[in-house]
Amino acid sequence: MQITQYLHTAILVSNLERSEHFYSTVLGLEKVDRALKFPGAWYQIGPVQIHLIVDSGIDIQLQNPEKWGRNGHIAFSVADLDAAKTQLKAHNCPVQMSASGRAALFTQDPDGNIIELSQS
Repeated sequence: MQITQYLHTAILVSNLERSEHFYSTVLGLEKVDRALKFPGAWYQIGPVQIHLIVDSGIDIQLQNPEKWGRNGHIAFSVADLDAAKTQLKAHNCPVQMSASGRAALFTQDPDGNIIELSQS
């Protein structure tokens, strides 16, 4: 097998409207059209997509609630980590700085999915 390209990550969310606000408004991701009939939303980040898929029964449980980066998460690069932190706090999003001391932070979407933001 030869994997040639990374295509997308699917994230389960319980409330599409609330999640779309987070991914569109708070993170500023570009929403793209999708042809599928089940509830969800797709976002484009360079050549990769994030797929939000609605599952009203999800219950995210952190395996390591003290260090969010030691849980399953997705990671994005940002140009200005301080600006990203300010944006998250302005929208009352939880923020945990990386315990490693590097220029990175972790936040959670409305369902508790962990997102890492690292300064490039």
